[in-house]
Amino acid sequence: MFGHRQIAAAARIGMLTRERDTAGACAEAVEELGRALPLDAVTLLSRDPVSRTHVQIAGVGYTAETSQALAAEFVATPWYGNVVGRDLPMSISEDADDDPGPRFRHGWFYAERVRPTGFRDGLTGALRHDGRLVGLVHLSTEGRDVYDTEARRLLASLLPALGALADPADLRDLAAGVRAGLFTADGVVDLPGRERAEVLHDPDFRRLAEAFQASGGLRLRVLWPVGATWCRVVLRRRTGGPAPVREAALVTEVPVDLPYGVSPRELEVLTRAATGQTNQAIAQALYLSPRTVHSHIEHLLRKTGCASRAEATALAVRDGVLRPAPEHLAHFVEHVPAD
Repeated sequence: MFGHRQIAAAARIGMLTRERDTAGACAEAVEELGRALPLDAVTLLSRDPVSRTHVQIAGVGYTAETSQALAAEFVATPWYGNVVGRDLPMSISEDADDDPGPRFRHGWFYAERVRPTGFRDGLTGALRHDGRLVGLVHLSTEGRDVYDTEARRLLASLLPALGALADPADLRDLAAGVRAGLFTADGVVDLPGRERAEVLHDPDFRRLAEAFQASGGLRLRVLWPVGATWCRVVLRRRTGGPAPVREAALVTEVPVDLPYGVSPRELEVLTRAATGQTNQAIAQALYLSPRTVHSHIEHLLRKTGCASRAEATALAVRDGVLRPAPEHLAHFVEHVPAD
């Protein structure tokens, strides 16, 4: 039977999933775990989708280096499959009762990695969010036979909330149906259960993404054609929540109509105007006459309701009404974290 203290701790962990400060929420969740269950050490690990390695995002009694090194070894053992394959977290005390496979307490990992540290019992659960495996949580104690079935069930009830916390913030906030992918120096990494953003197949866009990565910026919002459809595309450098092991930019894509009723050519003109180019420079770059560029600017002012060229270009930058080339990114990349 769970006591008031355990119920209060469990409720608090659930509430922490609403916090915007992910790192702080994870640290507090680990503290609350210590109030809900007996422990001498605990590690909360997020599974990085780029490298497929586990990264400690909060812990007590484990350094990040130690926790991550142990996780790297543990995932290669048969016991990791036992943890991932069951709903009830695996306990060193009780794994012999319901585990038909190798017994953890009798295995090399316990003998060589766990017992020498002074821990005699442990409890490990797989963390999932939106159907994706996103991490692990492991509790350790110096006492023997501490984590019984009731403790396992209590941790099982907390796994969904811990999974929401361990899921990288930029991935868990994606709306349903949004196409996405991670762009890295080594190529594109697909997100489980998520359709890949089609712009990532476009060589021109990939050059833009490479320029974004090289810029050191945090966000870029653009409009990009995908076949006959225009899309709102956002590139974000992954900085919040668990730090990625390798650099990756999250690319999201949503089909949209071109805003304000602007035409594709007007969008090109507006983008170049927002870089500070004169009508003459825009005309030369787009093989148009200066009079045609002037007409496009007049149409843009009318469609956007702006009183001046400066106001229209400010609107374009503010709202991401842009179709930039890689050489234009210095004007448009955002270096301040988005709200």
